[in-house]
Amino acid sequence: MRGKLYRSLQLSITLAATAALSACDGSKNEYVPPPPPVVHVAQPLVQPVTTYFELTGNTAAFNSVDIEARVQGFLDTIDYRDGASVKQGDQLFSIQSNTYTAQRDQAQASLTSAKASQVGRQQEYQRQLALIKQQATTQTNVDTATAAYDEANANILNAQASLQLAEINLGYTRVLAPFDGVVSAHLVDVGALVGVAGPTKLATIVQLDPIYVYFNVSEPQVLAIKQDLARQGKTFREVDLPNVPVEIGLQGEDGYPHKGRLDYAAPQVDASTGTLQVRGLLDNKDRALLPGFFARVRVPVGHRDGGIYVRDESIGSNQQGSYVLVLGKDDVIEQRQVKTGQRQGRLRVIEEGLDPGDWVVAEGIQRAIPGAKVAPEKVKLDPGEDATSAPHATVVPRTDTPAPSAAEAAKP
Repeated sequence: MRGKLYRSLQLSITLAATAALSACDGSKNEYVPPPPPVVHVAQPLVQPVTTYFELTGNTAAFNSVDIEARVQGFLDTIDYRDGASVKQGDQLFSIQSNTYTAQRDQAQASLTSAKASQVGRQQEYQRQLALIKQQATTQTNVDTATAAYDEANANILNAQASLQLAEINLGYTRVLAPFDGVVSAHLVDVGALVGVAGPTKLATIVQLDPIYVYFNVSEPQVLAIKQDLARQGKTFREVDLPNVPVEIGLQGEDGYPHKGRLDYAAPQVDASTGTLQVRGLLDNKDRALLPGFFARVRVPVGHRDGGIYVRDESIGSNQQGSYVLVLGKDDVIEQRQVKTGQRQGRLRVIEEGLDPGDWVVAEGIQRAIPGAKVAPEKVKLDPGEDATSAPHATVVPRTDTPAPSAAEAAKP
């Protein structure tokens, strides 16, 4: 047993010595650097740019009216459901009407009496005119008949006015919707006395389609618009507001999905705020917008043909501002400071610092280090139909010598 252990130990020592001698046979282990990281680079898109003012505003109802009781009486009925949509002329409330019906009938009776009195006095007036021609009456009698006839005519006019007023008051007992809209919850219950000391608010009706958006343009922005118009040979008065589009987006929405047109611009700048109030009008048939919403507003103010776009995620920031990573000579990454413009979808306009022929790192930015060499894979940005859609990356075959693979780089 001991002999077997001794032979095994001797064999192990022999093998270890053989391995040590083999390691010293003159061959060397050399360090092989890792291959350059692969990054996707793409040239900027060159296409027309529309310059926008991006502002904030609030939506407001096209019409909003308090429904009030204009006559005194007890509230008889509520003829709508709280929050319901109604049409113009629909009855919303009714007020006790028997008193006003009686007043109308009384005014009608007074008018009938006045007309009957007027007939008699007209006949007397005509009779006195015939007698004066025959010298069978005096001028005093003619004047008296004339005055009585004129008074009868005036009584008819007075009775007609009283009847009209009574009919108006009777009409006020039926409270109707002044326009199409949505009515708020009723504020007065059936049986309550309304209109005692003046008009009593019963509810509110709001028209939601179309809908307004109000926003303010600063004085520098107004001056910039005037200068741009001056270059076009136009003045601020010549701006056709209904032809100027306006787009808005709500909190939580991407972009500006709600479209409309400008509707109004204030005639003067508010000296206390230094802003000009502007209003847009938007369709709201689906009632996606409600009055009082905070809204992001975008209004086009200029256009040029040769805009440079890159992916927004390709842009970084440092203490000097914004920058992009560009493929330089010998596939070495360079950091380029740029001046950015507005964003459209996933793209961002580059105002300064970038040329259309530059290759910008589009993907693999975390692997691209300024001053380090990379293995670029060229792609092409395809924005689709317009710059607001998400761009796609299409691989472009390289015409230069590709970087060695990891397996090839590991070969001695």
